[in-house]
Amino acid sequence: MASSGTGSDGVENSLEGEFGGRDVTAKRYKCEECSKQFSQLGNLKTHMQTHTGEKPYMCEECSKQFTRLNHLKRHMRTHTGEKPYRCEECSKQFSLLHHLKTHMRTHTGEKPYWCEECSKQFSQLGDLRKHMRTHTGEKPYRCEECNKQFTRLGNLKTHMRTHTGIKPHKCEECSRQFSHLNHLKTHMRTHTGEKPYKCEECSKQFNRLGELKIHMRTHTGEKPYKCEKCSKQFTTTGTLKQHMRTHTGEKQFRCEECGKQFSLLHHLKKHMHTHTGEKPYKCEECSKQFGHLSDLKTHMRTHTGEKPYRCEECSKQFTRLDVMKTHMRTHTGEKPYRCEECGKQFSLLHHLKKHMHTHTGEKPYRCEECSKQFSQLSSLKTHMRTHTGEKPYRCEECCRQFSQLSSLKTHMRTHKGHRS
Repeated sequence: MASSGTGSDGVENSLEGEFGGRDVTAKRYKCEECSKQFSQLGNLKTHMQTHTGEKPYMCEECSKQFTRLNHLKRHMRTHTGEKPYRCEECSKQFSLLHHLKTHMRTHTGEKPYWCEECSKQFSQLGDLRKHMRTHTGEKPYRCEECNKQFTRLGNLKTHMRTHTGIKPHKCEECSRQFSHLNHLKTHMRTHTGEKPYKCEECSKQFNRLGELKIHMRTHTGEKPYKCEKCSKQFTTTGTLKQHMRTHTGEKQFRCEECGKQFSLLHHLKKHMHTHTGEKPYKCEECSKQFGHLSDLKTHMRTHTGEKPYRCEECSKQFTRLDVMKTHMRTHTGEKPYRCEECGKQFSLLHHLKKHMHTHTGEKPYRCEECSKQFSQLSSLKTHMRTHTGEKPYRCEECCRQFSQLSSLKTHMRTHKGHRS
């Protein structure tokens, strides 16, 4: 009867008309492997390929295989360059619909994926998954050459260039090549002079963000890298690695001229000036020349009077940091240099070296006038006054002069009435 179309049979007939007689609500097809259920037999058959590993659809261009025909069709766009999905906001085009949907969040600001650990939000599920590795420490990508592991596939691919030597990014200005695109971008600033990263504290500018972050520690005092041997802390991993050589005794930099070895490269470079005699740094005030820039900077303080290093104990100020550190031993009583022969300890290395002459009998300082030899340079200088007649020590009471300070001190007792 015609009136039956308004009942349940009518609804069923309507669904049959729209979906070809299929029951769209029932999931009659069950996977024997994992018990997952499907409403259509075709979906079950496709699903079974996840268990069998079957990939019946193959790309004619690159032979890559797929479990579904629509996956193959989407893949083909990587060869044809077809991008059928277009952003209405900025006209950017995409080969996949979900890429367009993800891109739209750059316009809407939507970040639907939320980290349960730190509440950070992300616009893409893939970004959240990568971020989670910062909490779990997971590094699923492993280098087959050196076993180093990475949290991201892109980082592994970039790392592999250290083994292959591939440098695909070339500077158009000087033809220098780089393995990383960001290294090329940073390098380009050496040509443009651009320094986009500025310190908010002192306005100093840097061409790399990493350099700004390290510089900021000079203001915050942060020293995040700690030596496991002596607990000394450092602002950078590089300075920590250099410091570790003081424990290991490693000296990897060797002078080809004399065979002397150094733990730091810049120490070797400075040493090389002793062979070449090169002194490229000149003082504008007095024309004195130096082999190292640091020596010129220190020398300039003799003109400016600057003493940037101050002792916290007695407020005495110094032009050099190493001199202040040595001075601090007068307060702490520290004597780090010990004689292996007799156990005597010294606060200064050169005092130990001088002391060693008492054991070896060595007298390396020789008078050019009479060939007399001395174990200490100061003794030679004092002796030279017997030839020059110089008497630099003068009595304030009677103006009598002496060649040695000890002689002046003995003489001063004659004025105090304490002759010995």
